[in-house]
Amino acid sequence: MSETASTQLDLELVRLTQRIEELLAEVQALKEENLALRRTHDSMASERATLLQKNEQVRTRVEAMIGRLKTLEQGT
Repeated sequence: MSETASTQLDLELVRLTQRIEELLAEVQALKEENLALRRTHDSMASERATLLQKNEQVRTRVEAMIGRLKTLEQGT
């Protein structure tokens, strides 16, 4: 193998090594982003469940108030 071909192969190997390192860094960044997004999703799902529960409690209380108002109205 000639020295020129060897140098070209070495350069290509360096380029490929750098690209692999860049891809590995990108994969790691995507894993971290994915984990953060999953945590955010879990947090938002929990918050949504809490809000739905509070909404149902408020609806029940409002319906009870309406029922009492109708009873008062009919009593007059």
